[in-house]
Amino acid sequence: MSKNQAVSKKNIPPPGRAGAAPPESPPDMPEATALAALAKALGHPARIGIITLLHQRQSCIGYDIVEEIGLAQSTISEHLRILKAAGVITGEIERPRVCYSLNPQALTPLRHFLDKVSPVVDKE
Repeated sequence: MSKNQAVSKKNIPPPGRAGAAPPESPPDMPEATALAALAKALGHPARIGIITLLHQRQSCIGYDIVEEIGLAQSTISEHLRILKAAGVITGEIERPRVCYSLNPQALTPLRHFLDKVSPVVDKE
């Protein structure tokens, strides 16, 4: 077969399942971008540890995070900055420290997304 006669992968229809429901429309770009940013913020074991700690304490904590997680203060500060930028946590200044707490409403888009796709995953 010559180069001109080669079959383009673009022309081959994707494999389908007989009787399968049509796929849902993808989320709009701003929603998808926000969801990806949230997933990225959660994408480190130390950040999951921080969120877990804040959830368990159900109070505002500061330097205790460094002691509980067991990483350097500068490393924890960077993880806190990322979580705060994503809106997952809030930080209030209570001199001489910053007091952090969990913002569970920030996780709602992720919860909705997982609820939407989990039935598809469970069926396979």
